[in-house]
Amino acid sequence: MDKSMIKGVVIGGAVVTALAAGGMTGYKAMSKPVFAEVLAAKEVKETIKTPREECEDVPVTKKAPVKDEHRIAGTAIGVVAGGLLGSTIGAGTGKTVATVAGAAAGGYAGNRVQKNMQDKDVETTTERRCKTVYDTSVKHHGYDVTYRLNGKEDVVRMNHNPGTQIPVKDGKLVLDPPAKS
Repeated sequence: MDKSMIKGVVIGGAVVTALAAGGMTGYKAMSKPVFAEVLAAKEVKETIKTPREECEDVPVTKKAPVKDEHRIAGTAIGVVAGGLLGSTIGAGTGKTVATVAGAAAGGYAGNRVQKNMQDKDVETTTERRCKTVYDTSVKHHGYDVTYRLNGKEDVVRMNHNPGTQIPVKDGKLVLDPPAKS
């Protein structure tokens, strides 16, 4: 082989290598990624508490109002009963003392009996009692999706979970959910 032929083969080989490398680079530049890799998908939701009033009727027992605050009726009945009982004891002046003592003791006892009866005298009414309760609901806002495209990581909000990949068209993410068949 002569020198010119060797030069021609070397130069030709260099040209072919350069063209192949350029073609590969051009091919890579023209072929854009078809999918972005999904790194994480976190559901975004909000818990909503809605207040409402809940009421119920409750029986309430209270002490009845006292009609005879000074318990005069009980005292009077006790005085008469005690006086009659005391008058049956003794004779003469002793009978008078027994009647007065019986009347005094009967008046006190009648007063106490009426007080106990008044304390136990109750009336029941119905009261409406209300309180605020909360109904809880969850509102779905979508998914915050972390993805990698062309070696860069980013986050996008989507209305569905894309799975492991997000389609790419003309260098942009296709965020619509796939059509259902």
